[in-house]
Amino acid sequence: MGADILDSRYAWLRLGVSLLIGMIGNIGMWVVIVVMPAVQAEFGLERAAASYPYTMTMMGFALGNFAIGRIVDRFGITVALSGAAVMIGASFAAAAISPTVLILTALHFFVGFGTAASFGPLIADVSLWFLKRRGIAVAIAASGNYLSGAIWPVLLAGVQATMGWRGVYMVLAVIVVGAVVPLSLFLRRRVPLEATAHSDAISGQRARSAGFKPATLAWLLGIAGIGCCMAMSMPQVHIVSFCVDLGYGPAVGSQMLSLMLLGGVVSRLISGMLSDRLGGVKTLLIGSTLQCLALFLYLPFDGLVSLYVVSAIFGLSQGGIVPSYAVIVREYMPAKEAGARVGFVMMATILGMALGGWMSGWIYDVTGSYQMAFWNGIVWNFLNIGIMLLILTRSRPRLPRPASGTVTP
Repeated sequence: MGADILDSRYAWLRLGVSLLIGMIGNIGMWVVIVVMPAVQAEFGLERAAASYPYTMTMMGFALGNFAIGRIVDRFGITVALSGAAVMIGASFAAAAISPTVLILTALHFFVGFGTAASFGPLIADVSLWFLKRRGIAVAIAASGNYLSGAIWPVLLAGVQATMGWRGVYMVLAVIVVGAVVPLSLFLRRRVPLEATAHSDAISGQRARSAGFKPATLAWLLGIAGIGCCMAMSMPQVHIVSFCVDLGYGPAVGSQMLSLMLLGGVVSRLISGMLSDRLGGVKTLLIGSTLQCLALFLYLPFDGLVSLYVVSAIFGLSQGGIVPSYAVIVREYMPAKEAGARVGFVMMATILGMALGGWMSGWIYDVTGSYQMAFWNGIVWNFLNIGIMLLILTRSRPRLPRPASGTVTP
């Protein structure tokens, strides 16, 4: 079986397993947001210091996307997922008994590193099995991350209420290892060489016509990813703390986060269908512009109902941005580099999330509110929009110049 494996029934079944793994394996990225107020209270921290475990999680998540992506290119996704699940479980168990915030913060690096296997590397693997429906397939795989953030915070709220944040970590240590390792065994099969060659021929032709070298495009996408995710991190990382400050409590903040992420899932699916028709660059530009508009809506509104509405709008606006980077990489770069290239760009987006999460907390400590933090996100969002406009302009086919002496109408 050769190129006909692409977009086949097996590819879609494989995508379903990947989505389930993503929903479980990505919990390490979101649980730290939910427990942040409890950790801050237990250790007597300022808001910026309470954000350190999240920042370290995202640093590990960023590096893990790149490093594990290279492992996937060489050894396959099953080896990467199994090893990462064991790392996550051990790190959660150790974090549950950590006596100091310093140890807790350090352990979150390993939680983030292992969690990365269920994001960029898993998305890169899915992209290899699709051609005509690559956009929607990548969007579905990437939705595992948001579904994880939408479902688990609500489910874990009851565990935290009865067992505390340490009990939450112990429960997750068992769940991640017990679920991800056996599920990863279903993904042992590798893409046939004929299918890879067929896909590479199409992406190579597109790259030559655009005139971008792979390294140049990767760096442009990386810088754009930092910009969009510096903006994205403000609501996603601090919405629970924002609601606590306004007197609504952490449970309401968790519900808004879930609503935001469910909207993000819808956005990712719509963006996936759009990218199959418009391409990844145009789809990413649309999403980034809508995200910027949504950030402006947070500035004048702080009522309970209005925050629910704005959070839903924000989720519907920005969810498709990050998966679009993976689509662009596969549209312009060969399959043998998919894990490393997608991992590099995802690493950049996650660095943006990590730095943005810390910066928003620092701005809050300096100014006493989140207003300037929202403005900071808006400025970074404009950087992303500018780069995508540059790529779109350079990628348009150029008309041939008229012959010498010819008069153009």
